[in-house]
Amino acid sequence: MTADEIRGETAGTAQVPLSVLDLVTVGAGRTATDALRTSIELSRLAENRGFHRYWVAEHHSMPGVASTSPAVILAHLAAHTDRIRLGSGGVMLPNHAPLVIAEQFGTLEAMAPSRIDLGLGRAPGTDGATAAALRRTDRLNEGADDFPQQLAELTRFLDDDFPDGHPYARIHAVPGPIQATAPGGVQSPHRPPVWLLGSSGFSARLAGTLGLPFAFAHHFSAQNTIPALDLYRESFTPSEVLDAPYALIGVSALATDDEKEARRQVLAAALNMVRLRTGRPGLVPTPEEAEAYEFSPMEREFVDSWNSNVIHGTADEVRAGLDDLQKRTGADELMITGNAHSGDVRLRSYELIADAYQLPKAQTQA
Repeated sequence: MTADEIRGETAGTAQVPLSVLDLVTVGAGRTATDALRTSIELSRLAENRGFHRYWVAEHHSMPGVASTSPAVILAHLAAHTDRIRLGSGGVMLPNHAPLVIAEQFGTLEAMAPSRIDLGLGRAPGTDGATAAALRRTDRLNEGADDFPQQLAELTRFLDDDFPDGHPYARIHAVPGPIQATAPGGVQSPHRPPVWLLGSSGFSARLAGTLGLPFAFAHHFSAQNTIPALDLYRESFTPSEVLDAPYALIGVSALATDDEKEARRQVLAAALNMVRLRTGRPGLVPTPEEAEAYEFSPMEREFVDSWNSNVIHGTADEVRAGLDDLQKRTGADELMITGNAHSGDVRLRSYELIADAYQLPKAQTQA
């Protein structure tokens, strides 16, 4: 693992590397199979148009989001791509035993050598009851509070370097470095770089202290973006991984061929968020359903606030919004998530953004 695997390269006229965050959204009238097929198409598009990396996020008990199992989805995407970096944005570590994640991502690394990122978060990625079912405990704060210890344990498993006398010293994550030391072993010692994800200051400070790359969820915590990035940079200590801070931000952005259509699409995505936040999660509604929906004054206020942080419009408008956001935050990389009812709309959005930045066009895979 080197800093070159973390720091992306710019393409076209973009000021920083552009990447993709896929929530594998499921629209009304569509199936999870449809959503996952869109993910395959989108990962290919991202690879062919010069986006740097492609991440999927862990969510649970949300009908409109089919990304419950990042490792499974990433294995599928690895089989359909050749070059683009693939990763988790992220795995919610308190939901899992560190050894299990080390094994899963060791397997992914074996499938797609030097293409895998391991992004980690400490939130449950769901509501409290679902988190309790995942973790087999209702002591949810304990998992979040133990995150630094879980991270340290996971890193030890990835590097296979528990000290002598440690209870786990004779336990090895496979695939992993232990295979290189077995008789006849030729296993690569390489392992996926670890990223810390966050929407507040906790992971920002921890990532800085450990000298790790940091990814901030601007797309749902915009008010905390600059304070968290400042804290990360102020806390940063050079490490074997990085000699200087590297931060990406997740950005909600949707480009369409005309501004009116963009407004229709983001209204539908906002209605989906209204329902989620009020305990009524469902599939992403159609724009027609959103236009016919009678928003209460409180719901309308939420929609206006939510959509104020969604960069949307024509390709040129979205490019201008992304450039302005990067300038204001100093982000080293922009990871774009485009949420809409239709997979075709999402695909078109990334194509338009790629064109706006003059990203190169590679030969389409057969």
